[in-house]
Amino acid sequence: MAGTVIGEGLSIDGELASEDEVVVHGSLRGTLTTAGVVSVGTEGTVEADVEAASLSVAGRVTGNVNAADRVDIQAGGRLVGDVKAARLTIADGASFKGNVDMDA
Repeated sequence: MAGTVIGEGLSIDGELASEDEVVVHGSLRGTLTTAGVVSVGTEGTVEADVEAASLSVAGRVTGNVNAADRVDIQAGGRLVGDVKAARLTIADGASFKGNVDMDA
């Protein structure tokens, strides 16, 4: 698997830009921009505006999200912020607070 992994116990403050997949098991604060997929694990915390192809949230995300394709909030996941994406799925047991723009 190519990409960037922010491991559990690792905390990053600032701007993260990547062309590949980004997996967050630790903490990221700032901005996150990638042409790939962003996955936030169950222990992951993102306090950042996110721009990506798609976003999968099993942990916590606070910030505005702009996804080219889709945003998936999994059971136990929490997203607070505005979402702009072609598709949004919210699993049973997930939490979402914000506005949605699904203009494809």
